[in-house]
Amino acid sequence: MEQLKHECGVAMIRLKKPLEYYQQKYGTWMYGLNKLYLLMEKQHNRGQEGAGLACVKMCAEAGTEYMFRERAMGSGAIGEIFAAVNSQFRDFSAEQLGDATFAKKNIPFAGEIYMGHLRYSTTGKRALSFVHPFMRRNNWRAKNLCLCGNFNLTNVDEVFQSISATGQHPRVYSDTFILLEQMGHRLDRESERLFNIALERGLTGQDITRFIEENIDMRNVLSTAAPLWDGGFVICGMTGSGEMFSMRDPWGIRPAFWYQDDEILVLASERPVLQTAFDLEADQIKELEPGQGLVMHASGEVVLSQILPAREKRSCSFERIYFSRGSDLDIYQERKNLGEQLTERITEAIDGDVAHTVFSFIPNTAEVAYYGMLRGFKKALNRQKVREICELTRDHQPTEEEVKRIVGMYIRSEKVAWKDIKLRTFITEGNQRNDLAAHVYDITYGSLVPYEDNLVIIDDSIVRGTTLKESIIRILDRLHPRKIVLVSSSPQVRYPDYYGIDMARMDEFIAFRAAIELLVERGEWAVIDDVYRLCVGQRSLPKDELQNHVRKIYEPFTDEDISRKMVEMLRPEGITTPIEIVYQSLEGLHRACPNHAGDWYFSGNYPTPGGLRLLNQAFIDYYENVYAKR
Repeated sequence: MEQLKHECGVAMIRLKKPLEYYQQKYGTWMYGLNKLYLLMEKQHNRGQEGAGLACVKMCAEAGTEYMFRERAMGSGAIGEIFAAVNSQFRDFSAEQLGDATFAKKNIPFAGEIYMGHLRYSTTGKRALSFVHPFMRRNNWRAKNLCLCGNFNLTNVDEVFQSISATGQHPRVYSDTFILLEQMGHRLDRESERLFNIALERGLTGQDITRFIEENIDMRNVLSTAAPLWDGGFVICGMTGSGEMFSMRDPWGIRPAFWYQDDEILVLASERPVLQTAFDLEADQIKELEPGQGLVMHASGEVVLSQILPAREKRSCSFERIYFSRGSDLDIYQERKNLGEQLTERITEAIDGDVAHTVFSFIPNTAEVAYYGMLRGFKKALNRQKVREICELTRDHQPTEEEVKRIVGMYIRSEKVAWKDIKLRTFITEGNQRNDLAAHVYDITYGSLVPYEDNLVIIDDSIVRGTTLKESIIRILDRLHPRKIVLVSSSPQVRYPDYYGIDMARMDEFIAFRAAIELLVERGEWAVIDDVYRLCVGQRSLPKDELQNHVRKIYEPFTDEDISRKMVEMLRPEGITTPIEIVYQSLEGLHRACPNHAGDWYFSGNYPTPGGLRLLNQAFIDYYENVYAKR
């Protein structure tokens, strides 16, 4: 219902053969560039605020450019950056463009290493300067660094202090800028280490340069930089001398998948995009493991290394519920399982009256969970049919009409809701703007029997509740259902995320606001004050002593208590139709997605100390900005 923004998507390609090989086999030296475009378009779901790509041309002659980059803002950024790249080919003839040797020497973006990034901001910083990839330039090719990633660091202050202590002066206080400077500093040290070895061996001039470029080891850079990082991340990068690398956080929070053969090494945030782009089976693709680094040297050697010890795996469950493409064979089944597991709870909400219930979904990400919900009810209906047939045939010969009645029972499913328009805020302002927002969704008129049928409608998550109140409930009520049952295939979102999802403030969550209102109604002001004091008291504690005291806000209430309060808060004025909200349980989530235990936004069980520290600060900010003004 409410779009969550997620940072971000990555794609990397390293060609293992000369460009002439791809020209001969595939008819173009642009094979890598074209594949990068496909990987980025197939991951468009991961970032629509900006996109960027970079390229390294290996073994370029001195005095010629060897690192290229294009970036753009907006939902059409992918098309824009590739159009900009192609515009640089206009001055070349068709014969020149068809000559891989000429292209390698003269044409921009004719290289062996490509890196792409899709961005959703979780910081509010949306200028072009914040769009990845980021570049750090130097006259030594081995010291040039290009970086992008799907990450949020939760301890930017700690990393900032560390690099400032070395004498550096970062220009911008942002995790990406600071990470670039930190890794750039470690890359400088690695180059200088090799420089000193070269001098000891009596090398001079270009021989020193070649020695550095042939022996630089990005594993040393990663192993000295990464121990300081707290958060969820997949970091990708390349150097001017042809090193390519990626690393995943030790908790496995953010996803990365890779594949190699004798022609390419490729990495992306999602598995099915690799399958589609390179015609692969799922078992041909490997997952980058927690704490693992994937490095391809300029020589072509590929090395997997455990850069940081793997911690308890806490892969983000929202990837499975919402963010990743549902075309992945495992994700598709998991989303269906999430829907199917809600069968019993939905049956209770409609008092078992399946015959007078229409099932539907909020477009579009909840569609797969909807199929799972239908599957659950079809199974339940088949069991009912078997029982009734057995009961019917126990005492007498059933009539044709009796059999037809049983066999004819079915689950009623309809396309009830349509996502009709995207509000353009420049069209109008004030009350008229709110009226437009209420019409983002439309309905299929006549899809249920007024005042007789229940309407069960499923979504992947109910987070803020804004769209429910302003649009969805009001528009669904026009069908005059006997009861509206709103179903969330995920549990109640109760806590902020600090590892890449755009939800960082406590008052964003309808579950939190509902719990606060319940405490206020009961006169339990002391609970809120106590949580504030406990959070303030943890400011100076070592990170390994931090606790989640915010969960005390929820402890007095059941999930059902909070859901009922949500209905009161979200019911639009004038709507009298009975409404119930049914949420997934935490246990149900883990049954459906057994390999993705990261559930901190539901449970408050943060995988890293940085998450807990930021949670404490979020509650302090809420209390001081909102509650303390009562």
